[in-house]
Amino acid sequence: MPKSSPMSLTQQMVDLCFREETDPGPPAAWTPLTDDDYVALTERLMEEIGDEPLWIFAYGSLIWKPGFDSVACQRATAYGWHRSFSLRIERGRGSPDQPGLMMMLSRGGRCDGVIYRVADHDKREQIEKALRRELSNKDSLTTFRFLPVRTEDGDTIPALTFWAGGDSPRIIRPLMPLEQVAPILARACGHRGSCAEYLYNTVVHLAEFGIRDRNLWRLQELVAKEVETMHGRETNQPAIVDTSPSNG
Repeated sequence: MPKSSPMSLTQQMVDLCFREETDPGPPAAWTPLTDDDYVALTERLMEEIGDEPLWIFAYGSLIWKPGFDSVACQRATAYGWHRSFSLRIERGRGSPDQPGLMMMLSRGGRCDGVIYRVADHDKREQIEKALRRELSNKDSLTTFRFLPVRTEDGDTIPALTFWAGGDSPRIIRPLMPLEQVAPILARACGHRGSCAEYLYNTVVHLAEFGIRDRNLWRLQELVAKEVETMHGRETNQPAIVDTSPSNG
């Protein structure tokens, strides 16, 4: 694909995917995490990282809406993992009537993303902020870990990573083909917005770091076609031009 090829999914298309949805609240089967749970998890991670610098690996919405404070960032790669839309959601960017899919990391390949460094004196508070942002119930307790990531300087460092593997019943296995993922992302919307918006923001903000994930680029093309099919060719807004090298 030429480096100058435009992004098919546009903001105007994303706007067509939005609809007002009420928050259905957490599913009845969930066991919510308590304040004590967050404190205990924070202490566990503090012990694991010790005196080492704390980096948090972002590969999706943490890039553009981290929810924690940092003092530095840089590109990094997690080898042996790749982005996949394989986490079923019925709240946030999906609903019980139209469930959506969110990204997580699945085994295999590589994932180019961004690591954010937390101030040394502020690790405990920022870990808890990140935990509260990413985890809401006990089915997610196996999905976060310190992953080794490689920086552009060639250093390998541990980085706290969320939704990397695990055994949550919301994880869809085997992985769905992109052709099956796209119709879901084009239609799912919740009280926090649409899955199409999530995909769009991720691709756009990855591009700001010079990252183009091959699967996400293909997926945004497929979602754009779905939106056109559903809404007609109502979009003439200038598209983002991708000039970054392909990876992922």
